[in-house]
Amino acid sequence: MLASKNGIKAIFFDLDGTLRHSTPPVSDVSKEKLSEWGIQISDEENNNVGRWEHYYWAQSPELMADAEKFDGDDKAFWQNYMSMRLKKMNLEPTEIERILPLLNSFFAEEYAPKNCAPPEIYELLPQFRAAGYTLAVLSNRRSPFDDIMDELSLTEHFDAVMFAGEVGSWKPNPEVFTPLLERFGLAPEETLYVGDNYYADVVGSRKAGLVPVLYDPRGLFLDADCTRITSFNALSEIL
Repeated sequence: MLASKNGIKAIFFDLDGTLRHSTPPVSDVSKEKLSEWGIQISDEENNNVGRWEHYYWAQSPELMADAEKFDGDDKAFWQNYMSMRLKKMNLEPTEIERILPLLNSFFAEEYAPKNCAPPEIYELLPQFRAAGYTLAVLSNRRSPFDDIMDELSLTEHFDAVMFAGEVGSWKPNPEVFTPLLERFGLAPEETLYVGDNYYADVVGSRKAGLVPVLYDPRGLFLDADCTRITSFNALSEIL
């Protein structure tokens, strides 16, 4: 196994928001629909919501409480989630009451996003493998996502793909990283972890001793206290 000048031997990637993106993104579509319905959301407000979403999905106390409260009722969970998004946009209660049914209906009946991956990744991954790096995907998903990896033609580029559900631990818990490190005999400090969620990916991988890299193409975390990239092309400069 080869190592970079910084002693890095492996690169682990997050899936959702990192390797896999939804197009068109929910944030852009929501802003556009709200504009159609007479509510203007600034880019700053949209980014504030984006930061909150990252916090919420990083095993936050709010997520844990909602998961218990709406256990088995996915529709109610997502309607509540959409209501929280609108509140984070500082909409008045009367505006939320008017907009929420419209937004829920749109996302349930009309929104049909497609999966895509950043195009540069298809050139970089073969280069990293040829250079001797171990490549893996570690997602906070509860179930396998082989179908998505195949759909995006990513499977062949990775030595391992793992979902947190099979570990029984979720980022930012540091324990979720241990099985992959042990599988390849890697020390944490020899491993980059690349993810888009500061609260889950950076905090979690740092706790586990890995080297965090924040993938932040939307510019949500400009003041992040770690290496931050907006394109995967920058990874070559880090290694």
